[in-house]
Amino acid sequence: WGYRRMLDTPMGGQQAYERLELSDYLQDRDWLKQFGPGTVGAAYRAFVEPQNFTAYGLAEDSRKVADTEIEAAHPRAWYARRLRDVHDIWHVLTGYHSDALGEACVVAFSLPQTRSAGFGLIAGGVAVQFMRARTGFPCGRAVFQAWRNGQRAAWLPGEDCERLLAEPLDEARRRLKISPPTIYDRVPPAVRNAYLGGKG
Repeated sequence: WGYRRMLDTPMGGQQAYERLELSDYLQDRDWLKQFGPGTVGAAYRAFVEPQNFTAYGLAEDSRKVADTEIEAAHPRAWYARRLRDVHDIWHVLTGYHSDALGEACVVAFSLPQTRSAGFGLIAGGVAVQFMRARTGFPCGRAVFQAWRNGQRAAWLPGEDCERLLAEPLDEARRRLKISPPTIYDRVPPAVRNAYLGGKG
């Protein structure tokens, strides 16, 4: 569904034709330095660098749990790699951090964008764990809001990522109709890992 939809849009069709490996660009710190203050690219740097996140590291982590066919020389495998590689960009666009709740929210946002059943299982499972943890904060509702925000947003997989990274972050969020994570923001950082099996 997603790859076919990409081909049906002018911008997405161009991305599919060029078939650039996004991870190779996001891994290049010098390439990322071209994006000035206030841009999506600058926010991406600020997100990944303090945590030592890398595009290749994300790819390696995905190989431990995902089908190895994602590395195949095939257009649909390229599309799957692209969805993997934009994960941290979507963190930046949506405003969710890399804690357990933030990860669940990005996955929930990604569900209507990708129609991936796996994303639904992950987001739903973590939401249930948070509700069982009885934190006293609206963690489950934060995950639901993320899903709803993903439904209402523009379709992100077909975006030209280089152009997007150069765009001012606030303007990109407005253009893509990405609503702020107001419920997630109400959950204290110390609570965002407090689910069964989490860190705290």
